[in-house]
Amino acid sequence: MRTFIAELHVHTVLSPCAEIEMIPPLIVQEALDHGINLIAITDHNASANVRAVQTAARGTELAVLAGMELQTREEVHLLCLFDTAQQVEDWQATVDLFMPGIENNANLFGEQFVVDESGEYIQTEKRLLITSADLSLHEAVEGVRALGGMAIPAHVNRKAFSLIANLGLVPTDVPFDALEISRHLSIDEAVRQYPQLKGYPLIQSGDVHRLDEFLGKNVFKVEAPTVSELRLALMNEDGRKLSFRSTRTV
Repeated sequence: MRTFIAELHVHTVLSPCAEIEMIPPLIVQEALDHGINLIAITDHNASANVRAVQTAARGTELAVLAGMELQTREEVHLLCLFDTAQQVEDWQATVDLFMPGIENNANLFGEQFVVDESGEYIQTEKRLLITSADLSLHEAVEGVRALGGMAIPAHVNRKAFSLIANLGLVPTDVPFDALEISRHLSIDEAVRQYPQLKGYPLIQSGDVHRLDEFLGKNVFKVEAPTVSELRLALMNEDGRKLSFRSTRTV
C-alpha cells in the first residue's frame, strides 16, 4: 500500500472566485510544499484546466485527478472526480447541455481564464460558470458514476450551496460516495453538530481558491491514486483506509 495525502477540492483561475495565483505550476509546487501528493482539480462547472495541471505535475510526486465542482439544480455543490481528463471532458459535454448559457460579468463575478501548463493565458471562458446546471442531484450522481467517477457533495456543513443548508438533510436515495466537511470544523465536531452525517464516509477539504488554503487532511492508504482505490478506502475495504492528519504541515 502507498500513502497519499490528498486535497480533493482545488480550483484554478478558470473558477471566477479563485485568485489569479491559481495557475498550474504554482498549484503543483504549493501542494508539494505542504506534503500533499494527490489533488483533484474541481473548477465550477468546468474542466478546461485539468489537463494543464496534470501536465504541470508530470515528473513530480503529485498525482492529479480530473474533476469538477458541479452546481446542481438544487444549488448544491457536488464534487465529481474521475481518473482521467477524457472522463471529465465527457462529463463536461453532458453538463454543457444543461447550463443556462448566461454570459459572465467579470466585473461582478471575476475572470474565468483557460491557461496552459505554465500558466500562460489561452482564452477567457465567456459563459458564467457559477450558476446551476439543470441537473438534479440524483441525475448528476447517476451520470458521474456511469462514467466511472465518484460523487461527493461539497462542504455539507456550510450555510450556502450545501446539502444541509439547501435540503435540510442528506437524501438517502442518492448513492453518494462520501460527504465533504469544510475546513472550519473537525470531522468529529461535524458529526456532533450534524447527526445526519453519521454512517457516511467523510473527507475534509480546503476548498482551495488561494495558494494558502491547501489543507491536506485526508490520508489514503491505497495501492494507487485512482477513483476505485479511493472508494475502497472510504469504505475501509480490502486493506484500504482513510485517516486524517491532525495538523497541517507547512
